[in-house]
Amino acid sequence: MKLNIKSSSKILLIAMVVFGTGCKKFLEEKDPSNLEPETYYTIPEHAEASIAAGYAQTRFIGNGAGIFAANFSMLELVTGTAKTETGQNSDLNNLAGLSFTGENLLIRNWWAGLYNVIAQTNLTIQKVPAIAVMDETRRKQVLGEARFLRAWAYFYLVRLYGDVPVILIPQDIKSPDFYPTRTGTEAVYGQIVEDLTIAEAAGLPWQTASGTASKGAVKALLSKVYLTMAGFPLNKGQAYYKLAADKSLEVIKDGGFGLFDTYAELHSLVTENRKEHMFEIQYLASVATNPMQQLLLPNFKDVSAYSDEVGSTVPTANFYNSYEPGDLRTKDRVGFFYTSYYKEGYKELVQLNAPYIFKHFDVIANGTLGVKGTAQSSINWPQIRYAEVLLTYAEAQNRADGSPNQDALDAVNAIRKRALLTPIAALGQTQFEEAVLRERWHELCYEGITWFDMVRLRKVYNESTNGFDNFVGHAFAATPNVILKEKHLLFPLPSVDYKNNPNLRPQNPGY
Repeated sequence: MKLNIKSSSKILLIAMVVFGTGCKKFLEEKDPSNLEPETYYTIPEHAEASIAAGYAQTRFIGNGAGIFAANFSMLELVTGTAKTETGQNSDLNNLAGLSFTGENLLIRNWWAGLYNVIAQTNLTIQKVPAIAVMDETRRKQVLGEARFLRAWAYFYLVRLYGDVPVILIPQDIKSPDFYPTRTGTEAVYGQIVEDLTIAEAAGLPWQTASGTASKGAVKALLSKVYLTMAGFPLNKGQAYYKLAADKSLEVIKDGGFGLFDTYAELHSLVTENRKEHMFEIQYLASVATNPMQQLLLPNFKDVSAYSDEVGSTVPTANFYNSYEPGDLRTKDRVGFFYTSYYKEGYKELVQLNAPYIFKHFDVIANGTLGVKGTAQSSINWPQIRYAEVLLTYAEAQNRADGSPNQDALDAVNAIRKRALLTPIAALGQTQFEEAVLRERWHELCYEGITWFDMVRLRKVYNESTNGFDNFVGHAFAATPNVILKEKHLLFPLPSVDYKNNPNLRPQNPGY
């Protein structure tokens, strides 16, 4: 039996990550359901529930982070392409001003959320092999999905915090490494590659509309890992660009994925987990509603069914204006942005006099002309899109071979064709790379990708020059007094974990 992971939160297994942040009394309390790992994993349905719980844990990205904020905003406000319209949340403002410390709630929530995913997948990986009567093909797939999710979590962790503890077995207060030490960055990447390589061979389908990991998603994530390893901080260079190119090309040639014909399909319930959406965080309003809709809306301009329109994460005008003239991605309520919407979500059109993010806009929840919104969103949150695979291949192949081949040109031009832009002709290596990177900034914006591109490249897109600056010393166009420093290549370890676990020391440089 395969569980719908959108409704899995009703049967979550308790999986605690303990790094000295909880109290002993709490840890000793008995689970009132009496479903404990030692006695629970006995039938195939328990394996399905266990992996469904792992998927459900990924929803921490949309969880709240104080007043008018959710965790997803952390990766956008530090890029210079986004700002906040609310002044009430100091953690948001400190991120936008690059003045954050380990006390920042969003920084803490990312750490804890990712380790919760790891805790649950560690349970699955340890316990599912011992289930006596289970279809072996499905057992292998469940374990492959768990490896994929664990790799997904560690990939975020190592890019955010650098050296991080690698925990591969379930933990409790009696565990010998209850206060774990940090693992070197290269070793963390080694574990990520190992998990994804095992997942790749786990017999997963190339595609699936269920919301679970597919073979295509595994390969896409592995190509992204190789691309990152080629750049900062490991700087493995040409050999890893080649690995990234080869792995992404497998997806392009053999996976059966493709770009949607329209940008509206990127945020439609009908097209979730299909074609371009290779892996998404799952939401279903009746079980776990997407909590990010009202946070992305204009600050209290009454253009939605939601009463709490926050504007916690909105585009900067500088970034919006950096798109090429005629780029369909900037067309109002068609591409990635909107500058007008309907009063109360369904009445007369209202001009907003600023751009807002349409890429994640739920028309059913917010409303549209003549149709009231439900104020309940089931829209998924993207993690891996086929568009990113195309751009990964184009960048990696060019770097690996010294110049772009026809497949690389075709890949980036597929992105441009949908945007109604002129195709790129043959270019030298440097010019082609900059063209691809500009497409990454403009195509993959507000999906939690841009910050990691800035770090691995040690470059930042300059909206004014249309070129790229060095990471260190770059000033954000919208806030020129906010300047990136060397220390910003990593986030600080969360203060509460750092204080409670002496084995995490030293703190990341500059914090």
